[in-house]
Amino acid sequence: MNVHKELDTRGLNCPLPILKAKKALAEMESGQLLKVVSTDPGSLRDFKAFARQTGNELMEQSSQADEFIHVLKRR
Repeated sequence: MNVHKELDTRGLNCPLPILKAKKALAEMESGQLLKVVSTDPGSLRDFKAFARQTGNELMEQSSQADEFIHVLKRR
């Protein structure tokens, strides 16, 4: 997967990872991929809801140790 931008939101709790992702996506072109790394366990459900509400596609979600990785495709 060719990620165009990566966002490190480790240590930040909701709603900051979502707000930072929203800002980053606004600066990207349609079809580009944004990878967000978070330590907030609630980010799994938050990013699902965010994708549904904004029309951006949630391509992938995974967790490794205490980190949660989300890959969003800009609409």
